[in-house]
Amino acid sequence: MDIVISNTSEDPIYVQIKNQIKEQILLGELKEKTALPSIRKLAKELQISVITTKKAYEELEKEGFIETFPSKGSFVAAQNQELLKEKQLKVIEERLLQVIDDSKAFNISLDELIHMLTLLYEE
Repeated sequence: MDIVISNTSEDPIYVQIKNQIKEQILLGELKEKTALPSIRKLAKELQISVITTKKAYEELEKEGFIETFPSKGSFVAAQNQELLKEKQLKVIEERLLQVIDDSKAFNISLDELIHMLTLLYEE
């Protein structure tokens, strides 16, 4: 599991951790029932407070991405496949909205954007 903390990000550190773990789950990089590092171990690896790591894990648990079992640790939760697909589509939509905003800023037409997307998709 790769997590990179950015000092220049506007997001708090726990949000950065939460978002990166969530993305790895949605992209299938972290599979169902995969054990996550303990809160203490992750805090030590990232050189941050245990409280910060704990908050990230709590948020992920609230959102249904992980499950925590006392004395056993935290694991990637089983996902309802329909719900997982919806969450994945939401990630793609958010990224596409950013691409659309960038395209408008650079005066790239919808036709050019569709052509570019088609070429990249077919590679």
